[in-house]
Amino acid sequence: MIITFEDLELDLAQVELRRSGARVRVEPQVFEVLAYLVNHRDRVVPKEELMDSVWGGRFVSETAVTSRIKQARQAIGDNGQAQRLIRTVHGRGYQFVGRAREAGPVPEARREPVRYAVSDGLQIAYQVTGGGGRDIVLVAGFVSHLELDWADPRHAAFLDRLGTFARLVRFDKRGTGMSDRPNDLPDLEARMHDVLTVMDAAGSRRAVLFGYSEGGPMATLMAAMHPERVEALVLYGSYARRLRADDYPWGRTPEDRQRYMERLAVEWSWEADMRAMCPSADDAMTR
Repeated sequence: MIITFEDLELDLAQVELRRSGARVRVEPQVFEVLAYLVNHRDRVVPKEELMDSVWGGRFVSETAVTSRIKQARQAIGDNGQAQRLIRTVHGRGYQFVGRAREAGPVPEARREPVRYAVSDGLQIAYQVTGGGGRDIVLVAGFVSHLELDWADPRHAAFLDRLGTFARLVRFDKRGTGMSDRPNDLPDLEARMHDVLTVMDAAGSRRAVLFGYSEGGPMATLMAAMHPERVEALVLYGSYARRLRADDYPWGRTPEDRQRYMERLAVEWSWEADMRAMCPSADDAMTR
């Protein structure tokens, strides 16, 4: 949804604040504060509620909240004592009092059907969207789901932007999302074979591999073993290995890793995994 007020647009899907079409740079927490106040503009939002929503229950001082409010006011041009857009209600909290209206939902990106390719007897789900002069194969992290990945507007915006300049090929790794479950745990080589199978099925002779998180090592292995199929390699939020070694002192110990896996298997919760993975995105939609 895009919400407009004065000459500003608050794009909740793209996570952008724009003035007369030009992007206004704001820190993520400042955007979250502004978005929360605008979304609840029918009432005064207590400081405690703002803290819980934006900081997810983590301890923060009132000074931090006041600072973010000040930055939000600066971003929307609500400076000085006028408080024509964000009003301080002393002893209670804050309220967005500007005249805002919803400009309608962000146009939904074109969704292509999910298709399947057979790799080692398993059905591997893949989807091709966007278009352009090159191919990008997105190698996902720990979990993915070709259909549900579009449910978070920010993630959908990320996928849509990739599709503005390239043909985007995505797939669910074996055992994940819409793909078949194998009988045993696949190694990197087996999963890398899924990448080749999907590229062949999608008619992609050579592509940019974009691996994030757990997808990084697999994309790197693919680039090393099949350089003729890889135009370029992009890694984001990834790693060389998980466990600590003499030349990798920042890795986790086997004991730490075991405790993490046990907690994740039992709880499968925000606290068990996602708060560590993306603490800056601690909001209801991400959870």
